[in-house]
Amino acid sequence: MKVCRCNTTKIANYMGKISGPLLDRIDIHVEIPAIKYKELTEINEAESSAAIKSRVEQARAIQRERLKDNSYFCNAQMNSKLIRKYCLLDDSAKKLFKMALTELGLSARAYDKILKIAKTISDLAGCDIIKSEHISEAVQYRSLDRQF
Repeated sequence: MKVCRCNTTKIANYMGKISGPLLDRIDIHVEIPAIKYKELTEINEAESSAAIKSRVEQARAIQRERLKDNSYFCNAQMNSKLIRKYCLLDDSAKKLFKMALTELGLSARAYDKILKIAKTISDLAGCDIIKSEHISEAVQYRSLDRQF
């Protein structure tokens, strides 16, 4: 594998070719670093695939039930009206989200995307309301908003 030798200016120029409005339409964008062989072969105590599958199935059932009257089946399909109706934040989440929006200068479209992602994270955690940890994780899934 070749290592990138570009400086940060060249990388920023390259990434700058992707328009902001296009990037806004992508729900999740994260940078995935290369993993060393040793890390791949280490035994760790990760959540089992079966447990993850079960949590995802439960979250999808919650979403289907919540959105059934709107002919949708998942959070990603929610429009702004439904986002305002179903993506309720506790006080600490509101405070954190306001700070993130201010600091990162996010667009209205990114605002909606983050709320939908945070709602999905809260569904996976079995929470009815979005908490600060859900907002924090959702913002992390919008890494290109923070970089370019």
